[in-house]
Amino acid sequence: MLALQLAVLLVVVAAAAVVFLGQADAAFRDDRADRLEVAAEGLAGIPAVQATLAADAPDTRALAFYLQSRAAYVDATNAYLTDLDGVIVVATDPTRTGEHLDLPADAGSVAGSGDVTDVDGRSIAAWVPVYGGPTPHPVAVVVLADPYPPLTERLSSAGGDVLVVLGIGTALAAAGSWLLSRLVRRRTRGLEPAQIAALADHREGVLRSIREGVVVVGDDGRVSLMSDSARELLGLAPATDPAAPDPAGRRLDDLGLDPAVLDLLRGTDEVHDAVLVAEDTVLVLNRRRVLHDGRPAGTVTTLRDRTELLALQSELHARESVTETLRAQTHEFSNQLHTVSGLIELGEYDEVGRFVDRLTRRRADLSDVVTTRVADPAVAALLIAKATLADERHVELLVDPASALPRLDPDLSADVGTVLGNLVDNAVDAAAWAAGPDARGAAGPAVPAMVRVRLAVDGPAHDVVVEVADSGRGVPPEQAAAIFRRGWSTKPHGPTGRGVGLALVHVLAQRRGGAVTVHNGDARAGEGGAVFIARLPQAVVGAGPAARSTGDADEQGVQQA
Repeated sequence: MLALQLAVLLVVVAAAAVVFLGQADAAFRDDRADRLEVAAEGLAGIPAVQATLAADAPDTRALAFYLQSRAAYVDATNAYLTDLDGVIVVATDPTRTGEHLDLPADAGSVAGSGDVTDVDGRSIAAWVPVYGGPTPHPVAVVVLADPYPPLTERLSSAGGDVLVVLGIGTALAAAGSWLLSRLVRRRTRGLEPAQIAALADHREGVLRSIREGVVVVGDDGRVSLMSDSARELLGLAPATDPAAPDPAGRRLDDLGLDPAVLDLLRGTDEVHDAVLVAEDTVLVLNRRRVLHDGRPAGTVTTLRDRTELLALQSELHARESVTETLRAQTHEFSNQLHTVSGLIELGEYDEVGRFVDRLTRRRADLSDVVTTRVADPAVAALLIAKATLADERHVELLVDPASALPRLDPDLSADVGTVLGNLVDNAVDAAAWAAGPDARGAAGPAVPAMVRVRLAVDGPAHDVVVEVADSGRGVPPEQAAAIFRRGWSTKPHGPTGRGVGLALVHVLAQRRGGAVTVHNGDARAGEGGAVFIARLPQAVVGAGPAARSTGDADEQGVQQA
């Protein structure tokens, strides 16, 4: 930068020198031309000179005397008397006699001044016609000439000014370059241009290679950087689209993002693994603050697509639930088979019949209660299985008489099953823990452990309502919002982690445009535990209140499920 500024300065000084020389020549020409012209007029007006020139044989000695005296008076270098054609008749230099002097065509009739080519090179000259004879008319021309000073002399006369300008300019250029260099180095963290270019190339390569989306938002709310993956995850036009505007430099409010996404990107607090639903995509968001010299400079947000992982977690949780249910049923059936085997060994064959009859009736009663109120086969089968699992832990699972659930669309049925299964599992754990010896410090149940389930279609949009209440200790009000955050749990962490079930319920409800809430029941009514209510918008296949299906297909669907 210093070299560039010095080069510019030298060019400016050279241009100024050229202008100065032109002005010096003009000043010299104007000043000398006036003096030479006055002296030439004085010489041309001398009567003796006029009479001598008008004679048939002019006295050249006398004319030479007049020329030399007049040239010495005005310090002119050369003086000439020429005829009207420009041929030198008399000159201060006698050797020039007879030479031709290059004068304007009207020099013999009109006085003037200007540049002429003389023996000394380019000169400034003044010429005045001399009148003589009985009838005055031009008979000769008086010419006084002075050569321009040489270039070295003119430069030396201007050298002081040029050196002063050059010195001041160099000092200012050096100081400005030094200050500019410090500013640029501070802004670029001491990096040179080649390093900055390499850093930009590396950053571009990194952003294009990672699958996670990266969004950098400045402290003024404008997007500083948004990777291609982030644009895809947020539903913005891809960078490959030439008509798509670049989000960089634009305000977040101008990008047309979902309000929930906008609130998270606009925030300044640090966020870890926040679950966000953007259209049909489940995103996990992390946000970190950026500080520069101790001052906030914006935020860096990373986005990860967890839609596939969510589906796998939901499927895995369903598999685990089925496995646990089968294990509970195996344990229950083993105990019952042991009882039957013992009665047979004792020969109590009538008691065996009565025992089997009681088991059959209890199973039939449970199926009747569930299928009477829940017409969807998958959800009904899930409730029956969960009732068996709850019974093993001495928790009674009740279906609210107000329940009325019709057959659902397969996708909605799967989501309702996931939500119901997770809420019932948590409710059974809470009820069993509150009634167990660890909760009260003594063996045996202190209060009946109970879980109540209500399934219905409610509201103008025919939302599916899944309500699960338990007899546990409830949820502290200050933790009501945190329990749906991934990783939050009051139970010890196992090998597969905790805090997934309620987060999964929350995400599924959001994906369908619904919501899930929690509050504590009425302790005076014996229902002081937590009450979870999930609302899932749906498309009902069959309208009307739910009723038990009497068709063979429905019965077969329930049994298969």
